[in-house]
Amino acid sequence: MKKLIINVLFTSVILVLMAVKTKNEERVSLTVEVNELRNSTGQVIFSLYDKDGSIPDEELKKSFKNVKVEISNKSAQTTFKNLPKGKYAVNIVHDENKNGKIDKGWILPIEGIGFSNFKSIGLSNKPNFKKASFELNMDRLISVKAIYM
Repeated sequence: MKKLIINVLFTSVILVLMAVKTKNEERVSLTVEVNELRNSTGQVIFSLYDKDGSIPDEELKKSFKNVKVEISNKSAQTTFKNLPKGKYAVNIVHDENKNGKIDKGWILPIEGIGFSNFKSIGLSNKPNFKKASFELNMDRLISVKAIYM
């Protein structure tokens, strides 16, 4: 019985210490901007990813967070707050018709798309989480280029 009580107390102390550590974990913010959109029509969907294999994501369903932002003067910006430090990637969609998805022609998107760390996209430069990701260890601002194909 004494052994059981000691085990319960030990486990309780460990759980309390883990909860305190998690609560005190430093959080950071990521501000993402996109400029030079081809027009101010529609909205920009900012998608934040935190897992390998989550990009490409044509349906925008594998993301950690999605935010829709109105466009002003061919630009849009959002801030993801209270993020744990870690590895992230960003995808933007210039959703000109506000239907919440990437519209495509025969194969290629007809609306602007962009990824962190990408200035162009092509057969030899396909987006994936590994290429688009970056370490987020402090508050940060990044710019994502909108690419129209």
